[in-house]
Amino acid sequence: MSNWRIRQAVSELNQGGVIAYPTEAVFGLGCDPWNVHAVKQLLNIKQRSWLKGLIIIAADFNQLQDFIAPVSAEVLKQLESTWPGPTTWLLPVNANLPAYLSGFHDTVAVRVTAHKKTAELCREFGGAIVSTSANLAGAKPAKTLRECRWNMPGIDTIVPGQCSGSSQPTEIRDARTGERVR
Repeated sequence: MSNWRIRQAVSELNQGGVIAYPTEAVFGLGCDPWNVHAVKQLLNIKQRSWLKGLIIIAADFNQLQDFIAPVSAEVLKQLESTWPGPTTWLLPVNANLPAYLSGFHDTVAVRVTAHKKTAELCREFGGAIVSTSANLAGAKPAKTLRECRWNMPGIDTIVPGQCSGSSQPTEIRDARTGERVR
């Protein structure tokens, strides 16, 4: 059973709100990826263009199925070797994926999080959520709840907690080539 902070965040997600929560390295900003108004609000708070695309995080691989095209057994093996964990993979988009999630890319960035509280958030929400660092575009990401509150006005709810301690943002890899993008 989740705690009341997780339930409050899930309620905000269901109402189209923007939340912040701890991840592996920094606090993330999130919303319901299927709610275009919530995604627009998140991008406005962050002052970021939708053209760059967004990361989608989940508690398990099944929560990512609606975002990605089917993957080969070889790609699945790559994913399983790094998930749950701090590796974000660029995978071919599902044909029905809204452009506001992938930008002008033919891939979408997805991750199965290793952060226990964030995985619980996704499980309680019943699906994957948008995850982008809690900072204005180009600024240093928030690593604490206090930095998040101070630097990110407009967030509806902040899930308290500690980041998992990774010193760098999650690695991003292209599943088609194995190339490290970040």
